[in-house]
Amino acid sequence: MIALDVLARHIDIAYDAESIPITAINTLNDATASELSFIVDAKHLPDLQQTQAGAVIVTEAFVDKVPRGCKTLVVESNPYLYMAKASRYFTKTPLESSGGVAEIGEGSVIGEHVFLAPGVRIGRECTILSGSYIGADVTIGDHTILHPNVVVYRDCQIGNHCIIHANTTIGCDGFGFAHTASGEHVKIYQNGNVAIEDEVEIGSNCAIDRAVFGSTRIQKGAKLDNLIQVAHNCSIGEYSLLAAQVGLAGSTELGRNVVMGGQSATAGHLKIAPFTTLAARTGVTKTIEESGKTFAGFPFMDHKQWLKLQGKLGRLLKK
Repeated sequence: MIALDVLARHIDIAYDAESIPITAINTLNDATASELSFIVDAKHLPDLQQTQAGAVIVTEAFVDKVPRGCKTLVVESNPYLYMAKASRYFTKTPLESSGGVAEIGEGSVIGEHVFLAPGVRIGRECTILSGSYIGADVTIGDHTILHPNVVVYRDCQIGNHCIIHANTTIGCDGFGFAHTASGEHVKIYQNGNVAIEDEVEIGSNCAIDRAVFGSTRIQKGAKLDNLIQVAHNCSIGEYSLLAAQVGLAGSTELGRNVVMGGQSATAGHLKIAPFTTLAARTGVTKTIEESGKTFAGFPFMDHKQWLKLQGKLGRLLKK
C-alpha cells in the first residue's frame, strides 16, 4: 500500500489534492475504491465514466469524464507509461521470508530437491517430483502431478487432477513494456497470477505468463501440448486443445472447445468463438465471432477457401 500523493511524486506527476491509500493497479472495470486505474483511448470512455477506481491517470482531454469522488492524476500524454512506472510499487518480492510452513495434504509425495516456499498449500494425494520449485502462497489442489523441474511462481493456483509435465514454467512475467519518446522500454510489473482449473494437462517446456493484473486463466479440462506460449491475461476455454508450438499473444480469449493445430497463433486482445478449429500454422489477426468454423492460413481464412487457393496456386506452378 502507498499513499496516492507519494506515488504521484515517485512517478513525476504533480498532485496536491487529498491523498488516499492505494493498494493496487487495476482495469477501469475491475478497480475498487483503493485501486489506481488509467485510460489511454477514447474507446474506453464508457468504462471510465462507470469506474469504481479510487484514482485514475488521465490526460486533460478526459478529466471532465472522471466520476465524482475519483481522484485524478493528470499527465500531458501517455498515461500508459505512467501506469508502467507506478506498477513497480505494487510488485511483491519473489521469495517471502514469512507466511508459515508449507501445508502438505494427506498422501502427497514430495520428491528430492523440491523447494516449497512459505505459504504453499498442497492438497491430498499429490505428487511433486524432483527439482520442482513452488513459490510463495501457491495453492495446488488434490490428485495433481508436477513432473520434474516444474516451476510455479508465487501466488499461482493449480486445481484438482491436473498434470504438469517437466520443465514447464507457470507464472513467469508477461512481456509487457511501455515506451518513452526516446525509445526506452519501461517494464510493466506483472502483479497478477495464473489460475489453472481442474483436470488441465500441460505438456513439457511450456510458458504460462502471469497477468498484469487479475489472472491468466486455463479453464477446466483444457489440454496443452509441449512448447506452448500463453501470454499475460489470456483465457483458455474449457476443454480446448492446443497442439505443439501454439502461441497466444496477450489478452487472447479462447472459447470452449477451441482446437489449435501446431504452430498456429493469435494476435493480442481478440476473442475466438467456442468450437472453432484452427489448422496448423493458422495466424489469427482479428476476433472470430461465429462458433463451429474451421480456418487456415495467414492471414487466416475459411478452411475450404484456403484449400481452393492452394489448389489454384499449385495449378499455376504447373503451367
